[in-house]
Amino acid sequence: MNAISTANNGALTSSKDKPSSESAQFLTFVLGGEVFALGILNIKEIIQYGDLTEVPMMPNFIRGVINLRGRVVPVVDLTARFNRGTTSISRRTSIVIIEMEQSDQADAQSIGIVVDAVNEVIEIASADIEPPPSFGAKIRPDFISGMAKKDGRFIIVLNLDRVLSVDEMLALGQSITPALTNSTESEHEH
Repeated sequence: MNAISTANNGALTSSKDKPSSESAQFLTFVLGGEVFALGILNIKEIIQYGDLTEVPMMPNFIRGVINLRGRVVPVVDLTARFNRGTTSISRRTSIVIIEMEQSDQADAQSIGIVVDAVNEVIEIASADIEPPPSFGAKIRPDFISGMAKKDGRFIIVLNLDRVLSVDEMLALGQSITPALTNSTESEHEH
């Protein structure tokens, strides 16, 4: 305890003493029994899971597309994106619609993510968010922007720019297409 109080110049401060300008709001959700969080600034809306159209020759983490008020929105299964199987659809399964800014496009790209269940919007002080662990996490370290402490539990704060990197997802999709094309061509040669 002495090391902590010395590091803080003898004064212990709690997150309640911090000004609200140093905190942000996050949407928490469950995925495979773990609690994750996303900053709410990119979140457009939350809808019930359903009406998905599957698209052939897509990476396994692209569940399909939905029609959202006339716009085609790809839907990413985060469990599959993290290489942990696929999300089992239940009554509480939801799609969180996120707007991703694209540097080369005037419009933001809407992307849906499938989650087991949406929990709540919480406020987390920046002092309560620690850097991501370099090992031990069940997902890629670059997918994590930090570990938030809330009510004695850790919440994994996701790095949306890495998890939903359109360029990376397109590259993965294109790596599947040539493999399928080559296997189809070799079948026709025989």
